[in-house]
Amino acid sequence: MFASDDVWLGAMVPKRWARRAVTRNAIKRQIYTVSAAPDAGLPRAAHVVRLRAGFDRKEFVSASSDKLKAAVRAELQQLLARAARAPVPPAVPPSASSSPSSS
Repeated sequence: MFASDDVWLGAMVPKRWARRAVTRNAIKRQIYTVSAAPDAGLPRAAHVVRLRAGFDRKEFVSASSDKLKAAVRAELQQLLARAARAPVPPAVPPSASSSPSSS
């Protein structure tokens, strides 16, 4: 699918789960920082990290708080460790013809 043999990473942080842009950007920065660490160990593939639940604004008042950063980092490290252990299916080259030949 990709010409290079690298790890590709995308981050999706919907407004539904993080209302303020500063919070969304802080979470995305954490995603990219944690995944760029040498011990992330992600397999060579395209990965997408998507926020699926919100962080309580009462508990995490500021987007730049150390508490929020620590919570995001802890969840990301668990997620990336799980992704690093997951088996990667072998790449299947596209076939020369997609339909069976008629003879």
